[in-house]
Amino acid sequence: MLKVGLTGGIGAGKSEVSRLLVEQGAVLIDADRIAREVVAPGTPGLAAVVEAFGTEVFAADGSLDRPKLGSIVFADPDKLAVLNGIVHPLVGARSRELESAAAEDAVVVHDVPLLAENGLAPLYDVVVVVDASPETQLDRLVRLRGMTEQDARARMAAQATREKRLEIADIVIDNDVPLEELQARVREVWADLVGRAHASR
Repeated sequence: MLKVGLTGGIGAGKSEVSRLLVEQGAVLIDADRIAREVVAPGTPGLAAVVEAFGTEVFAADGSLDRPKLGSIVFADPDKLAVLNGIVHPLVGARSRELESAAAEDAVVVHDVPLLAENGLAPLYDVVVVVDASPETQLDRLVRLRGMTEQDARARMAAQATREKRLEIADIVIDNDVPLEELQARVREVWADLVGRAHASR
């Protein structure tokens, strides 16, 4: 099994790359999706979050009110650390569970937005970074996600720098290119990853 860490700045196009890798045959473990699963209604994760932050983080339907929780934790590093202390171990345990269910010769791609920020590169056999210029990221966030320019710049500034991400990269996928070129590059990278998976067996 080859464990791949996939990361990239917000708006770099990491989701598109992970989708293309799945089309090629990768087993995808999406940290963001798991982070939502572990605090779904009725989970011990949600109970722990409510215990830490109070019932005000409940939405009317009994789910987690993410915007409300976000407004609490992003304004206070200590509270963010409390939230991460609840959610990260649950995400880690679920990720290991999914990984252990994959075939022995699988290429398992962990989609991890904060891989550089949290110093997680050593956990993976290969780190793939999806890279785009800050101008491209900003354009995508404003045009495709409907963010204000101010919000988009703040979100970008809160992440690791482009240089810090590129420092940990074993493979870089340039996503300042048309979709056809990106697809061709992902096929090249897939062939490389499959080769590495076979060599490690």
